[in-house]
Amino acid sequence: MQFGIFSVGDVTTDPTTGRTPTEHERIKAMVAIALKAEEVGLDVFATGEHHNPPFVPSSPTTLLGYIAARTERLLLSTATTLITTNDPVKIAEDYAMLQHLADGRVDLMLGRGNTGPVYPWFGQDIRQGIPLAVENYALLHRLWREDVVDWEGRFRTPLQGFTSTPRPLDGVPPFVWHGSIRSPEIAEQAAYYGDGFFANNIFWPKEHFMRLINLYRERYAHYGHGTPEQAIVGLGGQVFMRKNSQDAVREFRPYFDVAPVYGHGPSLEEFMAETPLTVGSPQQVIDRTLEFREFFGDYQRQLFLMDHAGLPLKTVLEQLDILGEEVVPVLRKEFAKDRPAGVPDAPTHASLVAAKNASAAVGA
Repeated sequence: MQFGIFSVGDVTTDPTTGRTPTEHERIKAMVAIALKAEEVGLDVFATGEHHNPPFVPSSPTTLLGYIAARTERLLLSTATTLITTNDPVKIAEDYAMLQHLADGRVDLMLGRGNTGPVYPWFGQDIRQGIPLAVENYALLHRLWREDVVDWEGRFRTPLQGFTSTPRPLDGVPPFVWHGSIRSPEIAEQAAYYGDGFFANNIFWPKEHFMRLINLYRERYAHYGHGTPEQAIVGLGGQVFMRKNSQDAVREFRPYFDVAPVYGHGPSLEEFMAETPLTVGSPQQVIDRTLEFREFFGDYQRQLFLMDHAGLPLKTVLEQLDILGEEVVPVLRKEFAKDRPAGVPDAPTHASLVAAKNASAAVGA
C-alpha cells in the first residue's frame, strides 16, 4: 500500500491566535509539508486544485514540479485535477512534462471539484459537469496513447492530426485516479477505463462510500479488467493526534469549528461518530484506519488530510512526525497481513512500464 497526505491549500485564520498566513507563507508551507512527508517515509504528496479564495493551489504542476526538484522518492499527485474546466490538451501536456521532470514520480486524480463558480470562470456550465468529465477524459485518454489524434466533441473545438507534446515518459501515461465524493457516474468511468477510483472518505458515513466502491469494483470486473478484488481503490481520511486523546480533542476543536471544508456544522463529536475523522491517540488512528479494510476491502492508497483549518506549520510537521514514526509503520505491517496474493500493489511508473513490456513480449 501507499500512504501519504493531501492538501487543499486553504489560507485560514488560526482561531487560537487570530493570525492569517499570507498566500506566500501558505504556498511555502505546502512545500515544507511535502518535504517532511518524504523525510518521515511517506509515499505520496497530493495537492488540490482551486481557483478561488481561501485556497492557493491554482497551478498544481508548478507546485509539484518545484517539489519534484527537491525530493528523490516521493510520489507526486493531485488531490483534484479539474477535468471539467481544464482543457484536456493542456492537462495532457502539462502532466506529461511534469512526468518527465519527476522521472515518472507522478500520477493524478481527476475530479469535478466542489466550487460551483469555477465553471463560468472557465467558460463552462456546471449543469454539464458529468458530461464534461466523461468527454474530456475520453479525449485525454486518447491524447496520451495515440501519437496523432482526430477529435470532435461537444465541449471544445475539433482536433485534426494533433500530437500532444511531450509524449508520456517511456510511452506510459501517468496513472489516473478518478476521485468522487458522491457520483456513481465517476465510479463507472473509472471502471470502464480500468483506472483507479479514489473515494475521498472524509465527509460522509462509511455506508455511502461502501456503495460507491462496491459499484466500482463490480463494474471494473464487468469491463474485463480483473476480479473485483483487483480493482485499484484509494481512500481519503483525516486525523489529528496527540499522545493523550483528550489533549488531541482539546487542541483540534477550535480548528475543526472554523474549518472551511466542514466547519460551522455538526459538532466535532458528531462528525467523528458519522465520518472517518479521527482525533485522538496514534493507537486510535491505527485502529480506526485498519477498520477501513473491513468496510472497503483490500485497497492500494491511503491519504490523510493534515494541514488545513489554520493549523500552524509547526503543528502540522509534528503531526507528520507522529504519522511517519508511530502510525504508518504499524499500518504497513497490519495491512500486509493476510493480504490475498491476487490483490495488486499500488501502481507506479516502474510497474506500469514493466506491465507494458510484459504485454509487448507476449504479443511479439
